[in-house]
Amino acid sequence: MISSHSKLPGIGTNIFSVMSTLAEEHQAINLSQGFPDYACDPKLIELVNDAMKDGHNQYANMAGIPLLRNLVADKVNRTHHAAYDPDQEVTITAGGTQAIFTAIASCINPGDEVIIFEPAYDCYAPTVRMFGGLVKPYGMAFTDNKIDWDMVKKLFSANTKMIILNSPHNPTGSILQEDDIQALIKLIKDTDVLILSDEVYEHLVYDGKKHLSVAAYPELRERSFIIASFGKILHTTGWKVGYCIAPEFLMKEFRKIHQFNVFSVNTPMQVAIANYLQNESVYQNVTAFFQEKRDLFRSLLSNTRFELLPCYGSYFQCVSYKVISDEGDAVFATRLIKEFGVAAIPLSAFYTRSTDCQVLRFCFAKKQETLENAVNRLIKL
Repeated sequence: MISSHSKLPGIGTNIFSVMSTLAEEHQAINLSQGFPDYACDPKLIELVNDAMKDGHNQYANMAGIPLLRNLVADKVNRTHHAAYDPDQEVTITAGGTQAIFTAIASCINPGDEVIIFEPAYDCYAPTVRMFGGLVKPYGMAFTDNKIDWDMVKKLFSANTKMIILNSPHNPTGSILQEDDIQALIKLIKDTDVLILSDEVYEHLVYDGKKHLSVAAYPELRERSFIIASFGKILHTTGWKVGYCIAPEFLMKEFRKIHQFNVFSVNTPMQVAIANYLQNESVYQNVTAFFQEKRDLFRSLLSNTRFELLPCYGSYFQCVSYKVISDEGDAVFATRLIKEFGVAAIPLSAFYTRSTDCQVLRFCFAKKQETLENAVNRLIKL
């Protein structure tokens, strides 16, 4: 027998793939995985085609084509009044998850401790462990997802290396408030703790609330990797194009890893995105687009027995099913697919210890008819 030591023992196929496969098998409406079921702007497709015809089919610059890096720097400066050097502090990535992986890989060593806020996007903890780090989870308050920063402080030790933030938050749809930012600034003052801020849903914030990027706060910006994704605003999650911004000393280390696990990102799509986003209204209008979908979905779900939990951002709606069933969330989610034809994600998948709060996550980045058909099935519960 050939022996092999797993770097991620106990980790199997992620829950998103599992539930999507199950949905396909049972011909269920897939509200589990976070991708749209509607087309992106045909103009964007034309721009990709034009880029290919114009010969943009070879390796791009390792850090990303200059036109797109300049656009990112300009956008961040306009949106958050934060100046980043497009040559030294912006890197185009193969989606948000690759950027997160690369940021963690660039600075986490064996024994380093990383604080995450649970429920948490499922790539954070495994990636930290892959590089020998120790995950220290903080469980946010159930339903309102508030953070007690005095309790977070108790997680600090001499080995604390990084805090991973996610706002707007996947899966709960919560957002950081000004008091959270100020508490964080106070917490990391006079430390060497780094921040990884996952802001891929930055333009999906509702009810007149504002996304607070760590880029807007010099005390945080100077120590932060900030991750974003074009897929969320262009409805092109399958293109896997995003970016990371960070101060030069961090980006230097980021690019050391990036050049060996990706090297460069799809060239014609970079060109097309850079040209398409010259029109600022694309990302300025996406908030209203998704708020309309959120409002519709919540209105429809109000006719079911689910308890709607707050949603201020992202394109996910969480619901409690405690009054419907006492089953575990994975069991209930599976039954929902097989018996009612609707796929969701059990929230226990977002906890390192599989904490079960009897909550499901639905994605509402879908056509109106898809949401209506799904809820018509859920009403039968």
